[in-house]
Amino acid sequence: MAGNRTFTMIKPDATGAGHTGKIIDKIIEAGFSIKAMKWAQLSTSQAQEFYAVHSERPFYGELVEYMTSAPIVAAILEKDNAVEDFRTLIGATKPEEAAEGTIRKMFATSIAANAVHGSDSDDNAKIEGEFHFASTEVTA
Repeated sequence: MAGNRTFTMIKPDATGAGHTGKIIDKIIEAGFSIKAMKWAQLSTSQAQEFYAVHSERPFYGELVEYMTSAPIVAAILEKDNAVEDFRTLIGATKPEEAAEGTIRKMFATSIAANAVHGSDSDDNAKIEGEFHFASTEVTA
């Protein structure tokens, strides 16, 4: 059964370019409600832990450096079929392959600077949300 919550991060390229508000507007217009949100600067250790699944990949160091280069906006979103619907809203990882009207088509500049992260499963949405938010920071 599909869950009703997902996790997202607006990445450093998008926050640095001033796209945060426009991206949040797109999320709300798509029917998601925000259950938790914060503006944060990831430390190196936080980025390393969050992206540990990629630690053996050649791009890991660059990914950690990029994700600590500027603030991010972390959020827990709610909607029926949240993970799948959000992944559709953000579009393909490569912005040139993303569908028109998707967040990545509108705001990403490359595969690395792709504006937003979206959880890829219900399980990962829960893990990623709990990484960034204490239970007291999330509304019911």
